[in-house]
Amino acid sequence: METQAATQSLAETSTENAKQRFIRKTRELFAKETDLDKRWNALRPILAELLADPDMITASKQWPDCVPANGRAENLLFYEDPDYGFAINGLTKGQARQGVAARIHDHAHIYTLYGVLDGRERVVRYDRMDDRSKPNYAQIKESANVLCGPGEIDLVKPYEIHTELTVGERTVAVIIRSQKGGDFNQGRYNLETNEYFESLGPRQTPCEMMPK
Repeated sequence: METQAATQSLAETSTENAKQRFIRKTRELFAKETDLDKRWNALRPILAELLADPDMITASKQWPDCVPANGRAENLLFYEDPDYGFAINGLTKGQARQGVAARIHDHAHIYTLYGVLDGRERVVRYDRMDDRSKPNYAQIKESANVLCGPGEIDLVKPYEIHTELTVGERTVAVIIRSQKGGDFNQGRYNLETNEYFESLGPRQTPCEMMPK
């Protein structure tokens, strides 16, 4: 019986596509690791495997471009886990997004793994310098500015301040969030004026990640 069950399990995993394999491995990880920092660092190689999958890269060529509207960004929504709550998003930045200033922001209370699937872009990080005593005010300073290409992954912990900047080419990212965005406010920062405010995160547009 054990041999039969093992054979069946092997057959099932051998027919998984990259998305299904990622979901299975992520659920297995979340089931055994409850420490959030350890969990999200351990998710890096699982996401790296997804980003390297040739079928995933091919499928991403057909994903629609994400278009900001009404002051909100857009994410493609590929999956939301019914038990652990994590979400798989896509973010495509086509010609219309080139040269457009990106909003500096945080993701509020959630963890995020941002993985570049195709193209290149700059990931910029900021440190907060003020004592947070003044409302609607935040003094920030650039702390890192890295050009990232396919396969590179950035872990964004709760309330960490950052942005991603286009460099003149179509960029595709796969984003794993501990909670689907769009239903809660996130911090917004203005480097020039030190203005701070909060608003809803990206609109979620359901989309097929890979051909069925």
